[in-house]
Amino acid sequence: MVDVLPHLERGQAERVRGCLLDAGYTPDGVRALLGGSAHDALTRGEPEPAARASRDGGELGTLVRLFLLEDTEPEPAVTAALGDLDPLLEGRVLRRTPDGIRAALDVRPYGEGPGSEGEPGADWWVVSDLDSPAARQDRDHVTGVGGASLTLAAATVRRPAGSLLDLGTGCGVQALHGSRHAVRVVATDVLPRALALARLSFDLSGVDVDLREGPWFAPVAGERFDHVVSNPPFVPGPPRVDYVYRDSGQAGDSALAALLGELPGLLTEGGVAQLLGSWLHVRGEDWPDRVRSWLPDGVDAWILQREVVDPAMHVGTWQRDAGLVPSSRAAREQATGWLDWMESERVEGVGFGFLLLRRTDSEPTVVIEDLPGELGEGLGREMTGWLDRIDWLRAHSRDDDLLGARLLIAPETVLESASSVDPDGGWAELTTTVRRWGGPGWEHQVDGPAAALLAGCRGDLPLSELIALLSFAHDRPADALTAATLPAVRELVRHGLLLPVDGWPHPTAARSAAAAPAGPVG
Repeated sequence: MVDVLPHLERGQAERVRGCLLDAGYTPDGVRALLGGSAHDALTRGEPEPAARASRDGGELGTLVRLFLLEDTEPEPAVTAALGDLDPLLEGRVLRRTPDGIRAALDVRPYGEGPGSEGEPGADWWVVSDLDSPAARQDRDHVTGVGGASLTLAAATVRRPAGSLLDLGTGCGVQALHGSRHAVRVVATDVLPRALALARLSFDLSGVDVDLREGPWFAPVAGERFDHVVSNPPFVPGPPRVDYVYRDSGQAGDSALAALLGELPGLLTEGGVAQLLGSWLHVRGEDWPDRVRSWLPDGVDAWILQREVVDPAMHVGTWQRDAGLVPSSRAAREQATGWLDWMESERVEGVGFGFLLLRRTDSEPTVVIEDLPGELGEGLGREMTGWLDRIDWLRAHSRDDDLLGARLLIAPETVLESASSVDPDGGWAELTTTVRRWGGPGWEHQVDGPAAALLAGCRGDLPLSELIALLSFAHDRPADALTAATLPAVRELVRHGLLLPVDGWPHPTAARSAAAAPAGPVG
């Protein structure tokens, strides 16, 4: 028997969208009904406070209990909220039981807040498989809006683009965000069920996306895009596919290596690709050199490692993500094979982070580093700023050009000093550091003259004059001070502690950072 995939005719999806809006089943509507405490409890996986808060919520309360709490609701109440139920039942969005109507899929309010230039926010609905432990153990399980999806969405550059590709769309989260800044959006997936649920997400949300089935680059062979986003199956392990959403079927991180090698071929000149990924820390190998070796010529690249976990933590985390109990016999057998494989491959740890690529015909800039501090609002603004700063540094690659530039110290820069007790009395200074406050905490150690130079960067004098003043004040040769200063200045500009006054942002730059995701509810 052929399994019928979930579906709705577009006209029916438009009708249901009207019902959801009329009931207030949006991120703001649900939060207002539940209140902060019950909503936070629901996010933690504690449904009872939300059930109590929704009791007198009318049609909105019915939808909250039906879709977010997975409760059984009386058919008349569901009909009052959604109208004719037959298309939803036939399309496997809902199912009828002897006790009433239950959700067959997770239909979750999601959205994006207003943009930085006054663009209105957007209300969407993301359709995925139910999130019970048993459902998550299905090989073809389609996950909903999880931490990885939100992290990538918040890190994505949101500049106007003619075309955007969401490679491995899953339930469609990145394509929904992409529709806000791209004229044309293409979304691909190897899993037919994922494409069916993504189609429901797009139709319920009123977003037009070109959906295509196939592995990796096959559905878009010969095409190029201004922007590519991808949350690919990036979980390193043995060459097998237990769950399509996370396992590539290739050993270790070889799928990521292949993806990075081929990805620039999908980009237009100046096109940007952003993805999440994991890489192995192999005994006897330097991880930045290992990842750098995967990059082809002709791309700027910024690889940011967010965290590193040991093999045991890696395996346990992903077993729990799949709904397995690590102490169960099945999980222990799986963990044995996984850890044996890692030991045979000399794996000491697994890194996770962000990858930003841009196709360029100039001398590429490749930076691979660890990401310090909290993410705060996400990395969208930081990624956008990095591209602008790299352009500016490229345009000022000659020392004379940099010396002629006027620079301004970023307002969020702080100067921190650490001292120890001096045996002869008082304090002995150990280090002095400048650091960005809030967001990524980029920091650089500085000495007294460097700290004085930074304090003098107020945007009114060129760097050459500041160095001349510094040379006089500290009685140091100007040439030696210049040679020591320029590399440090370039790094401070790259990390956003010094901001150029002239030619900033880059003349070709359009609007900057992303609007923040407004969901998901629960």
